[in-house]
Amino acid sequence: MITGRCYCGACRIKSVALPQAISYCHCSDCRRLTGAPIAAFAAFAPDDLTFAPALGAGMSHSPGVVRWFCTSCGSPLAATFEYLPGQVYIPVGLLDQAADLAPGQHAHYASRLPWLHIDDGLPRDAGSARDFLNKASDRG
Repeated sequence: MITGRCYCGACRIKSVALPQAISYCHCSDCRRLTGAPIAAFAAFAPDDLTFAPALGAGMSHSPGVVRWFCTSCGSPLAATFEYLPGQVYIPVGLLDQAADLAPGQHAHYASRLPWLHIDDGLPRDAGSARDFLNKASDRG
């Protein structure tokens, strides 16, 4: 089982299965969302996840993208992307098992900050990495 929580602990996350995929994201939206130079997200099948309390209405500032946040501390909890059906993305840093959940690729690498250098040998998609992530959903 995978478990996690927001910063203040008001929201809990559980998954009965491992993530379908784990990816770094270099896009400017994810940098603003996390406040970090790079984000890492784990993709889960929606039926594998439980949130306590349950997620309410999400918010969208980009067409086809819905995000949820803790109403107490503001931590980003989850996101869905219309072009990545059948997956819910959870920030890896919220998960208690984060040390064991290494990303398998980089998304939006063309948007990376020029001063950030990660020499990990992982595949780098210039854009959304939708093919890699959708294939992961098909295997999940």
